[in-house]
Amino acid sequence: MSILIDKNTRLIVQGITGRDGGFHTAKMKAYGTNIVGGTSPGKAGEMVEGIPVFNTVRDAVQETEANTSVIFVPAPFAKDAMMEAADAGVKLIICITEGVPTLDVVEAYRYIKLKGANLIGPNCPGLISPDKSSVGIMPTMIFKKGSTGVISRSGTLTYEVVYNLTSKGLGQSTAVGVGGDPIVGLYYQELLEMFQNDPETDSIALIGEIGGDAEERAAEYIRKHITKPVAAFIAGQQAPPGKQMGHAGAIISSGSGTAAEKIAAFEAVGVPVAKEPSQIPDLLKNRL
Repeated sequence: MSILIDKNTRLIVQGITGRDGGFHTAKMKAYGTNIVGGTSPGKAGEMVEGIPVFNTVRDAVQETEANTSVIFVPAPFAKDAMMEAADAGVKLIICITEGVPTLDVVEAYRYIKLKGANLIGPNCPGLISPDKSSVGIMPTMIFKKGSTGVISRSGTLTYEVVYNLTSKGLGQSTAVGVGGDPIVGLYYQELLEMFQNDPETDSIALIGEIGGDAEERAAEYIRKHITKPVAAFIAGQQAPPGKQMGHAGAIISSGSGTAAEKIAAFEAVGVPVAKEPSQIPDLLKNRL
């Protein structure tokens, strides 16, 4: 089993005729993702990789019964794209676009929740349920079907951890890149709950980084609600206070958000924290 996406996912690609949208559409389709349509205003009737293009998300949903959308439009248009998908009845919206203004995300996120939908991203690599469906830009060749759930704020660290999991024989049920911006959609607590309730996920790898208090809140949630083994890695352990490191959300301020504080929070609730990403598979195996 998996969470959020599987073989029954009916995906539309917003921005399918653009450079990135077209490139990753071909990759997702080759993996077996059920892409039923794409959107690009003014280009209805065209085909991309054998996939029909529609002017609007509403047209695409009415014609194809799509339930999931992935967004590859430029940052100035991402807010409208997210809200358009929610308004059309799409229930899972994955925004890959980076550089989306924070206030745009706040507005779009509120609207998406009002419509009863879920958002992943923006500024994220997407998600994958190995051998079932891939939505986004993840390198599918490193993934292997299995029972370890992966949640990560960092795209490249997701790939490194998954490569090590696969190399050590630990396949993945679903891997989710939540994004590194200050405001994003589904985050640690919601995804931890989904993995806890998934009967075919037996362990969870959590990848965090400096900035904010999401990891500390995740640790408290694990203490109260998660019975499955969890292992973590925190990026930015050598980052100097006050410096933004990579992601817009990865900034330490007012004496909070440091790697040391996050590591301490996890260790206090019995979650082992790897010093290097390559240690996560062994930390999980020791607890299975």
